[in-house]
Amino acid sequence: MGEKTSAKVNPHEHYPYQCNRRAVQRTGLALSEYGQTWVRMPNCAVQGLQLPAVPAAYRLSVETATAGPRPERPDKKEISWQAVYHHFRKWSADGSLERVWQASIQTVQAELDVSQLNLDGSHAVAKKGGESVAYQGRKRAKTSNILPITDAQGYIVASTGIVAGNHNDAFNLKAHLQAAFKSMRRLGLTISGAFFNADRAFDTRAARKVCFNYGVVPNIAENRRNQKAPKRGRKRLFNAEVYKRRFANERSFAWVDKFRAVLIRFDRKDAHFLGAHHIAFAMINLRYVFASKV
Repeated sequence: MGEKTSAKVNPHEHYPYQCNRRAVQRTGLALSEYGQTWVRMPNCAVQGLQLPAVPAAYRLSVETATAGPRPERPDKKEISWQAVYHHFRKWSADGSLERVWQASIQTVQAELDVSQLNLDGSHAVAKKGGESVAYQGRKRAKTSNILPITDAQGYIVASTGIVAGNHNDAFNLKAHLQAAFKSMRRLGLTISGAFFNADRAFDTRAARKVCFNYGVVPNIAENRRNQKAPKRGRKRLFNAEVYKRRFANERSFAWVDKFRAVLIRFDRKDAHFLGAHHIAFAMINLRYVFASKV
């Protein structure tokens, strides 16, 4: 066997400096002679694409692509899907994406109508398993559940964490409502006196007690399951006209389902799947702000 030859670099007309290289080993006619050539794979889809600069703290500064020739920068790195997903996971874990969603709530705070709060759950089929994933009989698949809270216009103002699909909607509902109401108060939302609309699945004594403690009026349909006779005493407050406006929550779920990353779950970690929801929630809250600037 002969000695290895030095690596060769074949520059490409679109990429004069080295990037996205793949080592391709070629064999010659004689088995004793072989070499190694670096072949660079151009991507026509990203030519001329303008990307915003990434913060210098992450060492991923990206220059705007131009039509002219690029300078010789052998140490320059282009952004890749691995870098994008790396920062998505990082920002999901440290709460950066959640703060983006909270900032969107404060941006549209003047437009919010918190006189009515709507709660409902949304299941997503989990294709690869992961945390908080379990079989759900109604879906006939392994799912994860999340319970967002919207205002009267469909803005998403609070949400619970990820819950396994085998639990009912009232699972750990007391702690979820306490965390959601505290989050809305921290953002400066006045929820005292608001109607809290929810279906029969959320009709629990603990949930009603939490609503009373935070000054919220529970407008929850009574769950008559396993009742042999009507309950004695004063009837619970239920305003059917206000309950019909709960449709705003279903409309927000339809908007969330437009984001394919949350329609079907492929993330194994709860933090990553919840971070994708935070991006979707922020985009929905800022939809009119974006439309006014187009």
